[in-house]
Amino acid sequence: MQLQKNIFSTFCHTISQLRSDKGCPWDKKQTCSSLKKYLKEEYNELISAIDENDPAHLCEEIGDVLFLLVLLSQINSETKSFTIDDVLNGINNKMIRRHPHVFAGGASGDEEFLKKQWQKIKSQEKAKKIN
Repeated sequence: MQLQKNIFSTFCHTISQLRSDKGCPWDKKQTCSSLKKYLKEEYNELISAIDENDPAHLCEEIGDVLFLLVLLSQINSETKSFTIDDVLNGINNKMIRRHPHVFAGGASGDEEFLKKQWQKIKSQEKAKKIN
């Protein structure tokens, strides 16, 4: 997967501008709760695009979902809850932890073994959060 250098940063800056004092009234008034209906709608459109097997439509719908996810991150950044960097670091670290067969030289097995390993690691992570 290739990503044009800084395109994601540019996109995040665009979202920040939409929420700024001189930004868009619709974007500025959104909250996490108000975005739930749009997330459901766009998620359903994404599923339809997958079912249609239309790459152009799929690309558009992935973009729409990505917009809402970055907008949610921007809203939380404004309240100092977390940033998009926190989201990306968190999911990146999670994927590395849950794929030891790829990143840590762990045992690789069949798909069933990997599913069980995933669930075991996930359970361990949840137990650490509780304690």
